Amino acid sequence: MKSEILSNLDNAQELERLYRKDKSSFRLAFLDLFPTQEKNSMLDFWKERLSYESENLNWGNRAEQLFVITIAMMAGLIAKVPQLFNLSEETFYSRNIGFIVFPLLTAYFIRKSKLANSKIIMAAVATLTGLIFINSLPTNEQSDTLVLSCIHLIILLWGILGFAFVGDNINSTEKRLEYLKYNGDLIVMTGLILISGGIMSAATVGLFHLIGYNIEAYYFKYVGIFGIAAAPIVGTYLTQSNPHLVGKVSPVIAKIFSPLVLVMLSIYLVAIAYSGHSPYTDRDSLLVFNGLLLGVMAIIFFSISETRNDGKKRFVVIILLLLSVVTIMVNGIALSAILLRISQLGFTPNRSAVVGSNLLVLINLLMVSTQLFKALFKNRAIALVKKSIAVFLPIYLIWAIIVTFLFPFIFGFK
Repeated sequence: MKSEILSNLDNAQELERLYRKDKSSFRLAFLDLFPTQEKNSMLDFWKERLSYESENLNWGNRAEQLFVITIAMMAGLIAKVPQLFNLSEETFYSRNIGFIVFPLLTAYFIRKSKLANSKIIMAAVATLTGLIFINSLPTNEQSDTLVLSCIHLIILLWGILGFAFVGDNINSTEKRLEYLKYNGDLIVMTGLILISGGIMSAATVGLFHLIGYNIEAYYFKYVGIFGIAAAPIVGTYLTQSNPHLVGKVSPVIAKIFSPLVLVMLSIYLVAIAYSGHSPYTDRDSLLVFNGLLLGVMAIIFFSISETRNDGKKRFVVIILLLLSVVTIMVNGIALSAILLRISQLGFTPNRSAVVGSNLLVLINLLMVSTQLFKALFKNRAIALVKKSIAVFLPIYLIWAIIVTFLFPFIFGFK
């Protein structure tokens, strides 16, 4: 998209055609190119057009509203399956919690992206395969491979959602970046919806309690569960219909927390040296550091989402580079310790899955750090940092498929 825009900067008709072909990719590419081009009236016009934010909330058309309401109700009904069919809630939710929302969000983006029938079939077959496989695994509360399959199946469903989101632009890094941005916006919007719903629910239960009615159990069973299941779907609809609504919240939060996390990790790194105690003796420690790595990756991604290569933003890049380096150092200590333990005690399903995922995220963070270094000292485009995250997404998906479908057989369903 960037190369097409660059070759048609003076061709208003072709720019309009490119914009109508893929508005979101065009916007991302143009706004990333704008600071590098000489100013002229044509570019200024497109900059204002793409940056314009309406003060009114867009609720879409009635057909889209009806579709969103329908799939939101379906999410609530799926969540109530254990109660409707007298199934074990623990067994159902542990295996199927991802199917409450992800397939319905996938349907939303299939409709929005007008995906080709062949790709719709691929998404449906992949989802159905996951559903049948996870519910066919033998029930064993002590099975680590079952737990790992359940966890990584959610990542697989997230990947299928991304497949529907990018539509026909499956190889476009811009669309992958847009998908990551959507995830950040969705977390913020869903959180706001759940907080607001929680306040309303507390007030409702409290008011009925004042007049002698205890409706807590009834309210959650018939209202609360529908609200929780519907929140991500309504959040998706709002963020897609109104991209300006929370689009700047995630970057602001990331920029606030990046220096705070850097300080915390730096102090922790010093504390390791003086404590004389190693907390890195089991897989649980790497679980924490897997979360830390992913958290730092998210902070870096959202911090640079609106950062350009100029002196004003140089401080942000310095903070992010330091943060990535310190995170790599801390994680390196943990990884070396758990690898030593594996060499002594051997592989287990949990150790294998945790070490594998940790290595993948660590490699990706090393790639990101390299691009941050080049952006800081070699004046490379800051967009390359985001792309180094986007190009790695299929590898995470492949790993999720391996753990979900192969680990139970590799380790004998242990």
